[in-house]
Amino acid sequence: MPVYLRITIGGQRIEISSKRYVNPDKWTTSAQKLSGSSEEVKSLNTHLKNLELQVYEAYHVMIDWKVPVTVSGLKSLLTSDEEVLTSNMLIPIFEQHNKQVATLVGKEYARGTLDRYVTSLKHTKEFLQWKYKILDIDIKRIDHEFIMSYDFYLRSERNCNNNSTVKYLKNFKKIILICIANGWLDKDPFIKYKPKVKEVKRDYLNAEELVLMASKTLISDRVRQVRDIFLFSCYTGLAYADVKKLKRSELVTGLDGQKWIYTSRQKTDTDSRIPLLPQALRLLAQYEDHPQCVDDGLLLPVLSNQKMNSYLKQIADACGITKELTYHIARHTFATTITLANGISIESVSKMLGHTNIKTTQHYAKILDAKVSADMNQLKRKLAVE
Repeated sequence: MPVYLRITIGGQRIEISSKRYVNPDKWTTSAQKLSGSSEEVKSLNTHLKNLELQVYEAYHVMIDWKVPVTVSGLKSLLTSDEEVLTSNMLIPIFEQHNKQVATLVGKEYARGTLDRYVTSLKHTKEFLQWKYKILDIDIKRIDHEFIMSYDFYLRSERNCNNNSTVKYLKNFKKIILICIANGWLDKDPFIKYKPKVKEVKRDYLNAEELVLMASKTLISDRVRQVRDIFLFSCYTGLAYADVKKLKRSELVTGLDGQKWIYTSRQKTDTDSRIPLLPQALRLLAQYEDHPQCVDDGLLLPVLSNQKMNSYLKQIADACGITKELTYHIARHTFATTITLANGISIESVSKMLGHTNIKTTQHYAKILDAKVSADMNQLKRKLAVE
């Protein structure tokens, strides 16, 4: 039997063909959709839902245009374009993308990647409500003005900083590229959108602060544990997520007969091979018999990121460190104070950090004025001798 879309306004009603046929025995009247879980059923139900969303979109367009909302006017707007009932709506495409990412978490994507796309979808829905007073939009209506309005919305209404705005729109652009690849969009609305990520000042601990933290007497075992794990990252460059999953099997003997960490970064799935400094080895030895490490085959008993950062603030206060201490500062400290400032080549540092692009590592090198000064003084002495 054919399925029709019935619209009623002020007692007047119209019906528009959905151009779909269904088995009446599988139709659920109360839910206004087919019952079942097959791909065919899901596809048809999605199509019907899209039709419903288009009605609401057309209704809001008429409100925006300040024209009388009548059943005949609504039908005219809905059927003025012969493609209107087969158009592609943004939100289902975005949701399908996120569903695929969720399926591949742990294989091709990290959990954090999925979280960012989920947040991006949430912002997109809220933007549609804020700007257009609609629940969804035909992707063919997404143009340069849409992108610029979205950018403004994130910066103003959501109070996102420049880099967060750029990242959210980068996530949104992936959905647009999917639409272009499938032939649903002819032009890229991002083509004239050229935002730039601004360089962020990266805090790190200097040598004196490292010594102060390592030698500080702390009253709580839990606080000492957090301090030790943080210091381990300072001497290895491993991010929180990578330390948390670090297994005993990833502590190996390298070709030089020394102990190395052979692991992969959760964020980028790139290999990271790090020769361990004596300070890092001593920290590991302290937790060799820790019950959590023994039971789970881990190298360190890492708490949740929220708890780690909370304790780090206490540690900073106890040590008189005024910098806003978060776990990620440990990684910056390794890149600057531990390696680059001591003459380790940027190529080696990039490899140990697991960076996929050496430009990422170069951000650390820019802030080492002390290293630049030391190098220039060495050059001055050399030139003076000559």
